[in-house]
Amino acid sequence: MDKKAFYKLSYGLYIVSSSFEGKDAGCVVNTLNQVTSAPAQMSVAINKDNFTTEIIRKSGKFAAVTLIQDVNMDIVGTFGFKTSKEVNKFENVKTARDEAGIPYITEDVAARYSCEVVNEIDLGTHIMFIGKVTEAEVMSDNEVMTYAYYQKVKKGATPKNAPSFIEEKPAETGYKCSICGYHHKEDTFPEGFRCPWCGQSIDKFVKL
Repeated sequence: MDKKAFYKLSYGLYIVSSSFEGKDAGCVVNTLNQVTSAPAQMSVAINKDNFTTEIIRKSGKFAAVTLIQDVNMDIVGTFGFKTSKEVNKFENVKTARDEAGIPYITEDVAARYSCEVVNEIDLGTHIMFIGKVTEAEVMSDNEVMTYAYYQKVKKGATPKNAPSFIEEKPAETGYKCSICGYHHKEDTFPEGFRCPWCGQSIDKFVKL
């Protein structure tokens, strides 16, 4: 089976977040979808191992934003390749909170949504949350990020916990980013180099 066929499906790129008892969590997903219109409901599938999943299950609520094509890749690196259990992902970005107190980023986004969980489905490795939309707002008219654009133009990586992750043979030479897995094939780095996938500096790279 050619798993790369799944790359031909149309996805967006989003950040889903939640909060419970003062602890905020958020992660990048490509699985956010509208599933009904009356009432408006959305679904999102998140890996069981993600701390965001734990917080959504405890709070019963989640927020989501649609990322734009020109999103700062540092944002993707933070929300996609770090864990909210150890890092406050919201501290270095512009944020706001919805009526339920759930944080969401306000920069480099096209729209935002707030949902109240009405059902969850165990998918084995992932949990699918079905949420009734309580808030929705257009944030900008910029072009939204598609998963294909993220991969082909932004050269973005896919976290291991993502449902679309495909494990590839590791590179044998050069350096590898310890945060996102980006392979730098050269033996040296140009001045001012930062990881093109997650924005990290060279101190996060390990020699292969």
